[in-house]
Amino acid sequence: MITIDTPAGPFTMTGDGASVTAAAFDSSLPPEWAVPGEVPAAAVAAVRAYFDGDLAALDGIAVHQHGTAYLEQCWDVLRTLDGPVSYARLAELTGRPAAVRAAAQGCARNQIALIVPCHRVLRTDGGLGGYRWGADVKRWLLDHEAAHR
Repeated sequence: MITIDTPAGPFTMTGDGASVTAAAFDSSLPPEWAVPGEVPAAAVAAVRAYFDGDLAALDGIAVHQHGTAYLEQCWDVLRTLDGPVSYARLAELTGRPAAVRAAAQGCARNQIALIVPCHRVLRTDGGLGGYRWGADVKRWLLDHEAAHR
């Protein structure tokens, strides 16, 4: 497990030696999320590169988290986003346009912050919506990405 100081606050990751299994904008991870383990050095370097402005650096990080088939589909789709979308658009991208609440659950139950970028999902009216790590962190990430896109 490692905690990195970032402009958005402390960022903690854990892994299984080959992939990141949990990540959070906090100085620790919820104990029920993951067993502390080795984070691949490439993941640490990629996160630092992201904060230096290389947004695509996160794309190559291997991740591993378990959920229902639909949650895992949501997480896969989130990793393809290159900018903000609404919860309704996320549901459409999963192939289930009526599943807006389920898509929102995909964001809420994501345990790999930043790398599985649920912060890129906004309310239909353009409002930030929720973010487990705080609206200020979500706003910072979106502004950072807009400045480096």
